[in-house]
Amino acid sequence: LLASQRLEEGKLRGLDSHLSYRIGLKTFSANESRSVLGVPDAYHLPAQPGAGYLKCDSAEIVRFAAAYVSGPYVPPRSSAGAPAAQGVDIRPRPFTAYPVMVDPVENDVRVEPVVEPDPVENDDTGATVLDVVVGRIAGRGMPAHEVWLPPLDKAPTLTRLLPRSVLSGGVDALSTLRAPIGIIDRPFDQRRDLLTVDLSGAAGHVAIVGAPQSGKSTALRSLIMALAMTHTPAQVQFYCLDFGGGTLAGLAELPHVGSVANRLDVDRVRRTVAEVAAVVRQREKTFRDRGIDSMVEFRRLRAMQPVDANDRFGDVFLVIDGWQSIRSDFESLEQQIATLTTQGLAFGLHLVLTASRWAEVRPATKDLIGTRLELRLGDPSDSDIGRTKAASVPQGRPGRGMTKDGLHLQIALPRVDDRRSVADLSRAVAESVSAIAAASTGSPAPPVRMLPEMLERSEVLDRLAGAWPRDRGTVAELRVPIGIDEAELAPVTVDFAENPHFVVFGDSECGKTSLLRGICRSLVDANPPDRVKLIVADYRRTLLGTVDSEHLAGYAAAQATLTAMIVDLAGRMSRRMPGSDVTQQQLRERSWWDGPEVFVVVDDYDLVATASGNPLSPLVEHLPHARDIGLHL
Repeated sequence: LLASQRLEEGKLRGLDSHLSYRIGLKTFSANESRSVLGVPDAYHLPAQPGAGYLKCDSAEIVRFAAAYVSGPYVPPRSSAGAPAAQGVDIRPRPFTAYPVMVDPVENDVRVEPVVEPDPVENDDTGATVLDVVVGRIAGRGMPAHEVWLPPLDKAPTLTRLLPRSVLSGGVDALSTLRAPIGIIDRPFDQRRDLLTVDLSGAAGHVAIVGAPQSGKSTALRSLIMALAMTHTPAQVQFYCLDFGGGTLAGLAELPHVGSVANRLDVDRVRRTVAEVAAVVRQREKTFRDRGIDSMVEFRRLRAMQPVDANDRFGDVFLVIDGWQSIRSDFESLEQQIATLTTQGLAFGLHLVLTASRWAEVRPATKDLIGTRLELRLGDPSDSDIGRTKAASVPQGRPGRGMTKDGLHLQIALPRVDDRRSVADLSRAVAESVSAIAAASTGSPAPPVRMLPEMLERSEVLDRLAGAWPRDRGTVAELRVPIGIDEAELAPVTVDFAENPHFVVFGDSECGKTSLLRGICRSLVDANPPDRVKLIVADYRRTLLGTVDSEHLAGYAAAQATLTAMIVDLAGRMSRRMPGSDVTQQQLRERSWWDGPEVFVVVDDYDLVATASGNPLSPLVEHLPHARDIGLHL
């Protein structure tokens, strides 16, 4: 439909043959009328708005007067009470040549008022005829197809993308790991599609890359909440490392979230990585023992038996908001996470990270990431999609990005109400988390087990009940527990049969003496006095009373006492050195000498070895042979 004051035929070349009808109003000249209608009649029209001619194909032109719809609407006058004659009952009669008497007509013909349509209630609003017509027909019939969709100015909420979720009636028993997190604009197809992530297969790792304030952390929250709305806490669990602005802390109350650790909580960061690594190791063993060949089979089995005492986890997500912090502040964890990324998908571990640039992610790790979301970049030349396409992402609109096909996308807001505002997003996230938590069923995600602030020796021994001490006959039990590790919170032992000596390094008040005290007590508890003897050098008297049985061969609180003890001990150790008559069998069995294992316990060594001398020097020549002669420092 073309409309113009003047018609320039040159600009219509090629289009003219496709115009099937023409309307000509009053023209400026006869030539202009001919170019439109083929006749000069439009030039001779009166100067009256709306007067014109209509020409359809080769038919004759038709004169018409257009309705004026821009004027004020004047409602019709009320005609209530105006009489209108009704029809008279006329009955057919046989035709005859004789006169026929006409029935008298009754004068009391019943009349009824003509019912007119109700006028507009208020005609003082300034509404035009067009406004009234549009108002009357709005909402009736099939809406017209929108060729140009509204711009991606405001992000949708998750409820608009998820008509079916835990908030509206439950989730599927079988985990799908599919969830919509935004919309994709397809202007050439005149539609918008859901931006849906499918993390069930090779695309199970996710990377969200964008400049500061581009919406990376919000996208993470939307992803976590979308999966939480479509899965139970037994199907998916999230363990978050929040190195961004602290926004992930608002999701900690979700039953699907096992832990949220920030940059300052170093222990929790390390324990989080260790915990997910333990899940992979345990699941690898489970797959081997139960003959499970893939995560597809595992998810099917979990749908049949949601609770498994041996494996409380489903698909585990390690979420890292700020990958650069891993490389700069936790460098020792980067290689461990890279290894987990390589092995993880086969056992249900997914890595989800955010970064400011693609260059922050090492190529070996980046190649394993199948789901990539690129938001606005600080430098479009860093884009994996292309500099030109990346530069078209508008600034100042967090959540806007580009798909790998060059289509614009908009990430949804992590809220479950219908408000498309970011002004109160923190409050909305908290309310959304509460709503999801209230609607979710089942046990929450297992929390990250932390190393305790205080660990009693009895607790370690309880974990080793039945496994320590071992019954070794006449041989001393030289494996002693010293604590629990952070990888699996399992007991840690020191085996003095393999490594005869032991050194504890640490600052003041860090627990060095407590560790030595625990080692001494374990040696005493596990062995009779004829198998283990201890010589204690304790200048500060911090080990007083630690060994008060026959296991104590000597206690030195001063240099002179210690010197005499060590000289005597060195002589005894010299007699244990193998002679020329010792056979290979005796060397292998260490049977050429009899006597207890001797432990020299020193607290602290820096007090013993001074500028005036070192009382322990006589033992130096025996330390390389300590394992053979039963000496331990």
